[in-house]
Amino acid sequence: MLVPGDAAGIDMVENLSNRVHELGWHIQVVAKPDTIAAGQSLWENIPCPVVFDHLGHITHMEHPAFQLILNLAKEGKAWVKLSGAYILSKTGAPAYADRTAVASTFVEEIPDRLVWGSDWPHPTAKLNGKPDDAVLMNLLAVWAPDEAVRNRILVENPEKLYGF
Repeated sequence: MLVPGDAAGIDMVENLSNRVHELGWHIQVVAKPDTIAAGQSLWENIPCPVVFDHLGHITHMEHPAFQLILNLAKEGKAWVKLSGAYILSKTGAPAYADRTAVASTFVEEIPDRLVWGSDWPHPTAKLNGKPDDAVLMNLLAVWAPDEAVRNRILVENPEKLYGF
């Protein structure tokens, strides 16, 4: 969680990545796109894979973090978790249409470097504003209409990333 006020800061990533690399693990990052873009040399040089959670918090593909994440994934250094579509959505449920362009482009460009997640129990959502998990799951069929690609995202890619 590389957001202000959280326990970890970007200055801790290099040391933590070295430690988890020795265990065969990866790091998972929740950060604003500006933080991701500012850390370009860090992400390019850490020894373990990095998973950018919540679509990298990317809301538009023109942001430099979008291309950085794509490049890192294509080089085998990063993964993207297709989760948290509701978090930054301005259009809202059920389609979260404003997040679809980013998610669909990730699916098109890096289908072998994606995993899906529900973000349950939705800790950032207000108690009376929690998203419907079935709706979030159904979004995957919109973002990845090809069944074989969905199988990669839901089965094969997690097998690779998590080692099972």
